[in-house]
Amino acid sequence: MRGFFISVEGSDGSGKSTQIKKIEAYLRGKGQEILLTREPGGTVISEKIRELLLDPSHKEMNAKTEMLLYAAARAQHLAEFILPSLAAGKTVLTDRFTDSSIAYQGFGRELGEIVAEVNRIATGGISPDITFFLELPPEAGIARKKTEEKHKMDRLELEKQEFHQRVSAGYRALADSQRQRILRIDAGQTIDSVFAQIQKGLDRLFGF
Repeated sequence: MRGFFISVEGSDGSGKSTQIKKIEAYLRGKGQEILLTREPGGTVISEKIRELLLDPSHKEMNAKTEMLLYAAARAQHLAEFILPSLAAGKTVLTDRFTDSSIAYQGFGRELGEIVAEVNRIATGGISPDITFFLELPPEAGIARKKTEEKHKMDRLELEKQEFHQRVSAGYRALADSQRQRILRIDAGQTIDSVFAQIQKGLDRLFGF
């Protein structure tokens, strides 16, 4: 039996890491085998691509180069880690997936529909069973990141506010167009209130 594929999405600083830990703990408590991963990353090759993408010194990176590198990291991640894990019946929980590319490159970089097409090639059309979109105004998210102890802002986090506003608009558009898959949650609530809504989505998916 194929395992479940779960993604958590949201702008920088929306609280994804915190909620992913709570999702993992909850599902393990229900006896599920959970594999955590992230994008870009999840494999040795994909992690090396991540370093290229997020290095603040790479200011000259072209928008299409960025798009293709994200897709390349995703293709490797799927082939080497996600698909074999799902085929083995394990639940894969990822911090970001294709929705991030559509929001950040399609809307943020204003590359449009080409991003979705490139990612269809990279993924073969694979999509999460459920996506939790943690919605937070971008200015609030970036402010959170700046106050995190020892956090160094990456190349995308350092982008201008206008870029982050477009990314946020992209996420909202995705959530509106794919309501069966994407559960939209106000990330400005307390951590427990956010997770309470996530738990309802998990319970429906797993049949708890």
